[in-house]
Amino acid sequence: MNILVIDGQGGKLGRKLIESIRKVCPEAEITAVGTNSTASINMMRSECADHIATGENAVIVGCRKAEMIVGPFGIAMADSMFGEISPAMANAVASSQAHRVLIPMNLCDTYVAGVAQGSQAIIEDAMKYISRLTGKPAEDKSEAQNGGRNDETANV
Repeated sequence: MNILVIDGQGGKLGRKLIESIRKVCPEAEITAVGTNSTASINMMRSECADHIATGENAVIVGCRKAEMIVGPFGIAMADSMFGEISPAMANAVASSQAHRVLIPMNLCDTYVAGVAQGSQAIIEDAMKYISRLTGKPAEDKSEAQNGGRNDETANV
């Protein structure tokens, strides 16, 4: 599976996503694209991506080749991430035939209702979905902690 991870700003979310994807789907071909060089360098430090690129054209080309696109919600919104996402980048993400796994974040004048900023549960949920798409069953941590039961009475 060809997975494209896109991030901007400092690339911290992208780096975390790449490391998490590699654990869930070790055979995936992961391409990391930063909207700026700082984001690309930080994602490269994960040492888990197969390819690293930077900039608008890399996002556009990557979206054409990807089977799955992963990144913050803003990568599909023109002018988000303090202007780092151009209309062409957002259009490439939104019009791609790839599955999109977008991490909701309440940043850059966009409020996504029901989202707690910085929640690890959001990334875990994204990894479960990626596991399903790649055909790799992910361990449900809540079930493992509850002895295989995932109901409200398990923690009582």
